[in-house]
Amino acid sequence: MRRGFYALILGGMAGVLAQGWAAQPPASRVPLVSKVELQPLAAQAVRVAEALDFLGSPLSPADRRQVTALGLAGSPDPAAQVERIQRALDRYCLCVVNINPESRVKVAPGPAKLDLAQHGWRTYLVKVINEAGVTARFNVESPNAGRLAGSKQDQVANRWLDLLQYTNQPLRPELSGLEVEYRILSLYSRDAGKREAKILFNVGQGTQDLGFRNDLDLLFTAHPAATVRLQVLDEAGEPSTASFTIRDRVGRVYPSQAKRLAPDFAFHPQVYRHDGESVKLPPGQYQFEVARGPEYRIEKRTVTVGSGRSQTERFRLTRWIDPSRSGWWSGDHHIHAAGCAHYENPTEGVHAPDMLRHCLGEDLKVGCNLTWGPCFDYQKQFFTGALDKVSRYPYLLRYDIEVSGFGSHQSGHLCLLRLKEQMYPGGDSKQHWPTLGLNTLRWARKQGAVCGPAHSGWGLEVPTAELPNYVVPPFSGIGANEYVVDVTHEVPGPDGKLVPAVDFVSTVDTPYVWELNMWYHTLNCGYRTRISGETDFPCIYGERVGLGRSYAKQDGKLDFDRWCEEIRNGRNYVSDGTSHLMDFQVGGVKMGENGSELRLPGPGSVRASANVAALLAATPDPALQKRPYQQKPYWHLERARLGNTATVPVELIVNGYPVGRKVIVADGMTREVSFETPLTQSSWVAMRILPSSHTNPVWVTVGGKPVRPSRRSAEWCRKGVDACWAQKQRFIRPAEMGDARQAYAHARAAYDRIVAESETE
Repeated sequence: MRRGFYALILGGMAGVLAQGWAAQPPASRVPLVSKVELQPLAAQAVRVAEALDFLGSPLSPADRRQVTALGLAGSPDPAAQVERIQRALDRYCLCVVNINPESRVKVAPGPAKLDLAQHGWRTYLVKVINEAGVTARFNVESPNAGRLAGSKQDQVANRWLDLLQYTNQPLRPELSGLEVEYRILSLYSRDAGKREAKILFNVGQGTQDLGFRNDLDLLFTAHPAATVRLQVLDEAGEPSTASFTIRDRVGRVYPSQAKRLAPDFAFHPQVYRHDGESVKLPPGQYQFEVARGPEYRIEKRTVTVGSGRSQTERFRLTRWIDPSRSGWWSGDHHIHAAGCAHYENPTEGVHAPDMLRHCLGEDLKVGCNLTWGPCFDYQKQFFTGALDKVSRYPYLLRYDIEVSGFGSHQSGHLCLLRLKEQMYPGGDSKQHWPTLGLNTLRWARKQGAVCGPAHSGWGLEVPTAELPNYVVPPFSGIGANEYVVDVTHEVPGPDGKLVPAVDFVSTVDTPYVWELNMWYHTLNCGYRTRISGETDFPCIYGERVGLGRSYAKQDGKLDFDRWCEEIRNGRNYVSDGTSHLMDFQVGGVKMGENGSELRLPGPGSVRASANVAALLAATPDPALQKRPYQQKPYWHLERARLGNTATVPVELIVNGYPVGRKVIVADGMTREVSFETPLTQSSWVAMRILPSSHTNPVWVTVGGKPVRPSRRSAEWCRKGVDACWAQKQRFIRPAEMGDARQAYAHARAAYDRIVAESETE
């Protein structure tokens, strides 16, 4: 039972889906209860009728009028009125439940016709004869119900039913204690044809009848749903893929999430369909919400499904922006096919075609499918060291590794992209990996992998919204914790030459203050780590892939290895997809090209510019605007909205601080935004719409000096090394303790040197 389901659909929803009752047989075989007072029974009957109206399964007009009249008028013959109310409602009863004076529960069939609709809901009443006056919660269960996600393979076929008891206003979950009352039960069938279901009732532990009569076997006939074929065309009129969220007027989601297996995920309201595919729906009226990721506009449409066997609905998708036309290719470097919201039964996670479908439906060009702790030994078979064969250009999917749930994960999870070998030497699974992250990075960088910490903000929480800030965080989590040490190291690359141990810091999927603050401080120390965007689907965010994105620039055809290389080069910006900072450059030096470095012989002014676009929802969301930055969604353009306007600020950042601000209209139009700023010392320069998008830096060296704009940043990092060691040393394996002490000592010395070199407080 999903008890909270109806709580989600109440509150301001006016429409109901008309689901007429099947012709009802006489209710004469249902026991009548005479010893019940008229007034409370009549009041409860009216509430039941009102709830049925709301659910789109109203009583017949005659029965509705009778129940309403009996509930309003007094009567010289209360016993007759009590009987009439029961006669009016009993014919709709699927079951009659009796609670005897000892609170034992037994059940008998009611007279309602056992008709269901494939992929649809049918609503029944349950009559409860309450001899014990019980006021406990009334429970309905079935071994044929429940989510398919998590079910064992041999259970899937038998779990064809879903059931929901309506317990919200004007009803409630608990029985009233009245001698007789009525409950509302909705049933959903995954299948068409004849299906038998066992339905059980109880009012708490120990209330099942000793004769095991609290369950009932019922044989239903489920009538086939109509096939709704979907024609899905992109903005150019070409066949495409989109997400479809389908609800009836009561808010119920179709197909039922409880009955979904891959490629439809049970934790999503939406399903993804290619052009020419279909959904099955019973006759009725539905609200379709059709989308294709943040670069497309959302279409909302009312669709009426008739009683015919099939019909076709045509959808032409509309873009508001296409960065790929300018060579900016979207990617999410952190998604999973197993773990978190995914199931381990009936399969150990899902497979590559399922994940690619979701990338297609969100117009996410590159998906990095990272195998990690859960289902590791099953999912590892899909790694090939190359693109997965399901890739359909320009939609590229590749399996790589996240060090999470094993190895050095306590010091911060690591995303290892573009691996040639997925298994650390010394074993064939996850148990033998290094507990010092730097040792894993040495192995990965030697084979040319592109590496960085995942979900950077975890463990770096601070009690301030100031950015940058100088509060030393606890370093007590699984984000970019050991990064403060690793960023000071160089390790051998594929050719033996030294390269930075860390290429990027992950952003967008944790609170922006926590993740950006550390990055800003290490940039102020002269380190040139880049940022990349990620979702950590379906763990931090399960709503969809690509909620956090990197847009990497490539000239010509998209290539996965080159896309990763541009992340390493910083030729990318990060975004939630609703704002874009394309072609960022400073003094004519383009971000990510030629080392992202502009050299000035002395102090002077530079011009920074980007092609900027953003699209806000038409209606402001004050609750999201005022939500603390520590609450999801962490990055969202709505948080940047200025009041009730359709505008957002674009900021120029120098050494972590905004030095320029311009306001643009978030109407989907692309416009150049430029700034002039003086620089008196070597600095890094970036642009942002906070918290929605952020460029990588361009470094400006003045007079050939290194970037040392902030002694306080260097001191923050130095203190961070000690704080990290205090938290992480207990997780280091004894055999690696020498390496760990040496790595941390190296970092302390590096920051001490930078503190001494920094002239500016």
